[in-house]
Amino acid sequence: MTTTIASFPVLGIALAVLSAALLTLGNHLQAKGVAARATKGSGAIGASQAWALVREPVWLAGSALFGAAILVQLGALAFAPLIVVQPVGVVALVFSSLLTAWLTKTAPRLQEVAAIAVCVVALGVFVTVAARVSEQTTITDAQLITVLIVLLVVLGITFAAFALRKGQALPAVAYVLLGGLYSGFVATLGKTVILRVQTAIHNRDYRIDDTNLLTIACLVGIGVAGALSIYLVQVAHTVNGPAVVVAGLTVVDPFVAVILGITVLNEATGAPAWSFIVFALTGAAAMWGVWSLARTSAAQDAPKP
Repeated sequence: MTTTIASFPVLGIALAVLSAALLTLGNHLQAKGVAARATKGSGAIGASQAWALVREPVWLAGSALFGAAILVQLGALAFAPLIVVQPVGVVALVFSSLLTAWLTKTAPRLQEVAAIAVCVVALGVFVTVAARVSEQTTITDAQLITVLIVLLVVLGITFAAFALRKGQALPAVAYVLLGGLYSGFVATLGKTVILRVQTAIHNRDYRIDDTNLLTIACLVGIGVAGALSIYLVQVAHTVNGPAVVVAGLTVVDPFVAVILGITVLNEATGAPAWSFIVFALTGAAAMWGVWSLARTSAAQDAPKP
């Protein structure tokens, strides 16, 4: 039996916007720290480089902001469904563009402005529809087990890919995609923990049973996925520009979370058929905008012949 949990989409969206701002600043500072301490183009961060990063004040400040962004995002997930909150992270693209323009004293290119506009409009339509048709319900044991199994499969594929490369670096964009992928799992598992705690409080059920043991397994999954996401994002900074990292994270993370939210967590069970068409179209438009922005940023970062 499922229990509907009250949601406050406006507050959840506001917190998600704040999280996006913190993510942007944290990403910028982390990129500066990695550039100062890590080897560019290495495709990996060794123990000595990791220790150097820990002693880099700029990187530590960025990591603190990155951690704060995660906590605020989890707070947002407590007030609104996953498919409403996660896509809001795309506004980090706007913040990143404005920050870059301010730091470089250079106005954004027309292509960049167009790409951001597409992302923001698509995001606005997606979130508006999602906020109207989605609902929060308690997460069943079967749903949580499904998410954990999917995570285990993804972990297996990831480690197999690294093993097959035999120490060689993956393509530069792969680190961004993998970082966003595991970040999406952190959000999804975090949402399940939040809902299960809310359900326990609602039902005044504080027993230590199989359900609570699954919740603990979920917390372990968050730790593993979170650690991998953090590491892969730092590696991504060594082979990509900051704008590309933000662009990748803001499309892959929400994409993974929304797919799991719809297919596994059943947040759109009662949604009309037309809403799924809107989700598909606006999602595709947002992804196009993100990759267009990534290409523009990569072209700007490329060395002149």
